[in-house]
Amino acid sequence: MEKSKIAEYVDHTLLAQTATWEEIRQLCDDACTYHTASVCVPPSYVKRCKEYLNGRVAVCTVIGFPNGYHTTATKVFETKDAVANGADEIDMVINLGWVKEKNYAAVLDEIRQIKEACNGKLLKVIIETCLLTKEEKIELCRVVTEAKADYIKTSTGFSTGGATFEDVALFAEHVGEDVRIKAAGGISSFADADKFLALGASRLGTSRIVRLMKEE
Repeated sequence: MEKSKIAEYVDHTLLAQTATWEEIRQLCDDACTYHTASVCVPPSYVKRCKEYLNGRVAVCTVIGFPNGYHTTATKVFETKDAVANGADEIDMVINLGWVKEKNYAAVLDEIRQIKEACNGKLLKVIIETCLLTKEEKIELCRVVTEAKADYIKTSTGFSTGGATFEDVALFAEHVGEDVRIKAAGGISSFADADKFLALGASRLGTSRIVRLMKEE
């Protein structure tokens, strides 16, 4: 795939704890220049990004990030607040403790509540694959599908590993037909990005692809 086309699948991301508005604004400018799918920014910058971008690029933000162990009520409030501030897309982190307890009913209920709080905006569910067994990943494909989320997402980029080709291929095999796949974390080359898309991903969470385009 042409490099310029790959950018159209990118959620251009800056979630560093130290991110300043100047850095976020540059992220927005680059997203407009290279026509990325969205910018993914901390919740505190959503409103400002929405006003600055004025519809040129979608605004994505994160909920329960990065550990996922907030209460469901907190995540629902975060989601409603983000949507009220103008977020077009929501990337939530599941409660991994519940997964380890095999309490998939609680995971399902939480995703459903957040989906409702999205009020029609896109919902991506981060399952943090590097901390899960193959069996847990397969079961979460079922849960995310049953919850009617829009995407299943590999990683936060803040844990012990990011997206792998094996995990995206596994998602493609087990997720429902209405659920899309987002690969995120550690995507550092055009070749890797292209392979993730070929394996079934339709979004890429990364900051490096645009950086590479700027360098060229």
